[in-house]
Amino acid sequence: MSSYRAGFFEVPHAAVYTLMTVTVLASGFCFIQAGGPAAPAELLYRYGGMYAGAIARGEYWRLVAYGFLHVNFVHLTMNMLCLVLWGAHLERRVGSAYFLLIYLCAMVLGAVIGNGIHSTPYLMVGASGATSGILGALLCLWILGKLEVGFDFLAINIGLNIAFVFGNSRIDWGVHLGGFAAGLIVCALLDLVEKANAYLLRCKFPEAVKVNLVVLACVMALWVWSGPAQAIAVGASGWAPVIMIAVAGCAVVKLVDFGLSMKKGLAIVVTALAGVNAAVVMLCGWALAFYCQPHMPIGYLPLDVFPVMFCPNPILVSGLAAVGVAALTLWLCAKEITRGIEDVGFVGTSLRAERSRRHGL
Repeated sequence: MSSYRAGFFEVPHAAVYTLMTVTVLASGFCFIQAGGPAAPAELLYRYGGMYAGAIARGEYWRLVAYGFLHVNFVHLTMNMLCLVLWGAHLERRVGSAYFLLIYLCAMVLGAVIGNGIHSTPYLMVGASGATSGILGALLCLWILGKLEVGFDFLAINIGLNIAFVFGNSRIDWGVHLGGFAAGLIVCALLDLVEKANAYLLRCKFPEAVKVNLVVLACVMALWVWSGPAQAIAVGASGWAPVIMIAVAGCAVVKLVDFGLSMKKGLAIVVTALAGVNAAVVMLCGWALAFYCQPHMPIGYLPLDVFPVMFCPNPILVSGLAAVGVAALTLWLCAKEITRGIEDVGFVGTSLRAERSRRHGL
């Protein structure tokens, strides 16, 4: 661990900015639809609010969607402040990929635990469970002796979080507690994974590669949840597709590890990921084409125009989107590609050396 000691405030990084942007756009869309700084329950339900029967009805997408919606501008502002204050420290410490994984796991498990606690109908929105997960992960790092901020930072912020939860009857304490526990547990598991990787993998993955793999894993998880993956193992148990995909995921990680160890392997891996991203976008576009049907106008021009443009030409639109995603991947990873192209045998060696020096997060 570095001797560097962080201050109370930290400059946000890429993942925090990305999550803030998506959350503000999603919540802002609801505010625009409502015509004011607050969104009614009916609108929040329509766009992904978590409610009592969501899991029983198989609406698993709500376990993620609810975390990007907010009741009003004050609710949104408070959660974004927490995301910046806490998330900046966590992302700096564990990297963007693991930060996104912790954030999403806290969001999902917080909703699951909150749903289990409720005995009456409810509608839940907000990023509170996910931001509480950030605090849980920071506490885990402090327990492991790997956090660069003092305990006073944790004591103040955990205390304020508890005070907000029990000081407002509208705040769901189950989601906060579930997200906090999820963040702590997932961070501890990631530390174990990193320790195991020192023996299982040869190279330390660059952050851009890790982020791309995490995004692809999330897309695959949504595909498994959506149901079509069940067709992979006809007549088998419901866990069979999940196990098969997990094994395939481990094989992909090992293949990437092998690629990074080769000369110019970094450029090869990034280019291959750009192609995979394009293929995934194309497949998603083809899947959406089956749901094209006449629809009632939503009242928001971009969402009303999209089906009109996409449904008559799904293959063309999907192809253009795939090309755009591939180009965006190559642009965002331009430094990694340049480093890989100029590699004469030192990049793989440095990545292997970095892996051998690292023990845990």
